[in-house]
Order: sequence, then C-alpha cells, then structure tokens
Amino acid sequence: MKKSLTFFIFNFLILILNGQNFDGFALYNSQGSNTTYLIDENQNIAHTWNLNTECNYTVLLKKNGNLVRGTKYNNNVLNGAAAGGRVQEISPDGTIVWDYIYSSSEHLSHHDITLIGDNVLLTAWEVKTQSELIAKGYTGNIGNNGKWPTHFIELQDDGNGSATIVWEWHIWDHLCQDVDPNKPNYVNNISDSPQLIDINMIQGGGGGPGGNSGDWFHVNGVHYNDELDQIAFSSRYASEIYIIDHSTTTQEASTNSGGNSGMGGDIIYRWGNPSNYGMSGNQAIPSAVHDVRWIPNDGRPNSGYLQIFNNSGNGNGQSTVDGIETPVDSINGYNYYRAPGQPFGPFSFTTRYNCQFSAPGQSASDRMSNGNIFVNASGGQGGAGVMYEVDQDENIIWGPYNSQSQKAFRYECDYPGIIALQPFMNNTLTTSCFDNVSINNFVSSKFNFFPNPTNSNLHIEFENKNYNNIQINIYNVLGEYIFSHLIVNTLRINEIVDFTNHDPGVYFLEIVGDFDRILSEPIFVIK
Repeated sequence: MKKSLTFFIFNFLILILNGQNFDGFALYNSQGSNTTYLIDENQNIAHTWNLNTECNYTVLLKKNGNLVRGTKYNNNVLNGAAAGGRVQEISPDGTIVWDYIYSSSEHLSHHDITLIGDNVLLTAWEVKTQSELIAKGYTGNIGNNGKWPTHFIELQDDGNGSATIVWEWHIWDHLCQDVDPNKPNYVNNISDSPQLIDINMIQGGGGGPGGNSGDWFHVNGVHYNDELDQIAFSSRYASEIYIIDHSTTTQEASTNSGGNSGMGGDIIYRWGNPSNYGMSGNQAIPSAVHDVRWIPNDGRPNSGYLQIFNNSGNGNGQSTVDGIETPVDSINGYNYYRAPGQPFGPFSFTTRYNCQFSAPGQSASDRMSNGNIFVNASGGQGGAGVMYEVDQDENIIWGPYNSQSQKAFRYECDYPGIIALQPFMNNTLTTSCFDNVSINNFVSSKFNFFPNPTNSNLHIEFENKNYNNIQINIYNVLGEYIFSHLIVNTLRINEIVDFTNHDPGVYFLEIVGDFDRILSEPIFVIK
C-alpha cells in the first residue's frame, strides 16, 4: 500500500524548509592536535576524545558512535605529507577498541581513511626501487627515495585489539607505458588504455606538501560507495579523480578481470585531466584536488553525483566545490560510458559552488540532506582554516568556525552514530537535535521504541491515553508502507516490527491516533 504522493511531497517540502538552518554536529581534529572535537550547531563542544597521539588527517564517526582516527606513529621510517602509520577505533569513553600500525621501511599509511561498513580502508605508500621502476618502463628522475605508488588496504577488527587485512589494491598492478615494447606493460598508444595509469604521466612528485619523499601520486582522498561497491580516490599530482571496483577479491584486484565491472582492479572511471591518458579535452581540475566523495543517492539535491574540493577550480587560488554527474553505463550499471576516441565525460563540472573561503591544499566538502553545502577549507599552506555551511542560495548559515582542520564533516541529527553518542555528550548542550516531539497529550511519557538503529526487531511500547484507534505505520524514503497495524481500544501498546528481511537504510515510524498524526520518527536499519 502506498502513501498518498501529495502527503509524501508535503512532508518532503517540510523537511527541506526546516533544514535551512544548521542542524547537527561537526567533527574535526585541528592540525597538529591530539584532541578530536564534536560541536553542535551553536558551536558548543558536545564531546571530546583526548588522545595520546597527533591526528594525521582524518577522523570519522561510525554508526555505533565510535571514532575512527588516523594518527601518527612515533617510529615511522618513511615520512611525507600527512604521514600516519597508525589507525585506531575509539569508543565514546576514550577506550581504544583496536589499534593497527601500518608502518615499516616498505610501506606507510597516509592521508585519508574511509569506512566500508564496519571496516576501515587506508591510503598508503609502498616503496619501489630504481630497478623496479626501470623494469616497469619509468623514464623520469627517480631520486634517492625511489617512488612510492599508492595502494589501499581494508582492515577488519580481529576482536583481539588489532585488525586484519581483508582486501587490498595496488596502483602498481595497473600501470602501462608506451616507450619500450620489450617490457610487459607496453601499450601501443596510451589513449587506447584509459583503464590503466601511464607510469610516465607524472614526472615530478616527491616534493610539494610534506617535503622531500617518494610520494608519487599524492593520493589524498578516498571514499566508498556501498550501493555500487566502488571506491573513489583523488590525486593531487595527477589533478584527477578515479573510481575502482571493490567487489573483487584481492587476487582479482591485481588483474583486469572480475568483480561487478568485469574489469578487476583496473580504473573504471577517471575525470579531471584527460591528457593523463593521451586525450585532448578540458582539464577541469587545473591543479590540486582533494576529498572526492559520492553525494548519497537518497533523493537529496545532486544525489549520486561525485563531489570534489577543487582547490583552484576557478583559477587564482579560488576554490570550488564541484559536482560531477558520472556517465553510468546503461547496460552495466557498474561501469561508465565513454564515447570511442573521447575522454570520460562530462566535459566540465555539472554543478559548481565558488567557495567564500579557499584553501590550496587538504580540505573537504559535503552535501547535506536539504541541499546545503558544508565546506572545510583547511589552514594548511596558507588556507582559510575554517569550516562553514551555505544554503542553496549560497548564503552562509553556519560559521565560519576556526577549526584549522585538514578535514572535517557534518553529521546530521538522525545519523545513527550521533544517536548512539547522545548519552556521552555534554549535558549542558543547547542543540535542537534531541528535542523530542511532545506527545504527552496523546500517549504516556513512557513512549519508547528500541533499538534504533536495529538489524532485526524494533520494539514499540507506550500507554494510549486518549484514542480508540491507534495506527502504527512504518514507511520507507519513497513513502511506501512496509508495515501497518491498526490497534483498537487498547491501553497498553506493545508492538514488534521485524526488519530482518528489509534493506538497510532510513525508515519512518508514524503513529496515528484516530485521525491525528501524533508522531513521526526516523528508524535506522543496519546490516
């Protein structure tokens, strides 16, 4: 049974209108600091994690309320921009759930992390020597440090205070060259192989942010799309963003076959600098780029687009937040269309916001459920060092807040991790996030529904004061009922709704007394 379309649109419009003000929390860790802060819409500190090591770049909030934090390992052998070497999951009370060191003379984690369900994906370098590079067809200056190409490792909590690598991908496995036909990765024409990275496309590297190192591609942002099971990442030195398939096994990820795309670990989409793969066309990313991410595909403005912090997108140091509507292949929705002989589209950005505060490096952005844009313009390399939010008319409606953070993100009131963290927050907060709908005139103050989030049964319990008929409805984001039950002449309501066979996502609990809609609350289903 479907809810009236008019009713659904009306409620959606109410959500949009009510969402013009900042409503939620921001999570950040100032550069060089050991402390992570969660602040509310009034810039009050809601919660802190005071830790013993310096955050190297990114902090994230899991759905269970735990913090995941990249941090600097004190005994790193390698060093470079945003060097880390360590990642930790930390509970709200500061207890370290697990701690993993990824640092040696051969590899080092750096820059960004992203969540893959409960797992954590790290960006890392691996050292390649002069002889390895020459054998692979590299013709540029190698330097004393060798070259450190990018790879990713996915970590899973091992239950014993550490983690296990369960998946990995290496750019080294997907390089090509057109200079020496006697070497195994030779291609006749780079433009015929956009699924591979030209080993000679970046002749520099190793300098820039972070000082002298073997940093080759300077991959600084990574993001996971659970709907597509794909990973996007951004490269400062290449001025380009990429998508790879995560549905592969680790073995398949080292080849050019397997996974949903059928392309193994090869590049399935790239954008921003067509000259990198021998194509003419618009260089839409003129210099540095950071923080590529998917806008959630849930009906918000520009749903499903990629979004980037284009550090000098408008030239002369003017940063932009650009949205890219990717050309998803209509035949295989896990691939991306490219016209023969042409670079990947679109020709230019699909949407653009010219930032009021710019930054030449680091930085991040996000698109909120109501269409607002949250910006973290980092303070590194002379950037503004603030985070702020603009509405769809580009009016600043929150901030600028002087966070001096490399990356920071908004978490809205209904994010499961915020709900889970509520009991640990500062009890003097003035946030509106937890202002419950007053239903005391309709049912008792003992109204309760739990657990939320849930992965199985949702319990709904309350005493009915005034109504002959109580209707309990649950519907999805499309306004379609998944549960509806009419309860007649009952004082004590005890209802159990089974979500076992429903997809993870956001649902809405609605209670109707006779003809009055007396309650609507979000329900989060996780699997």
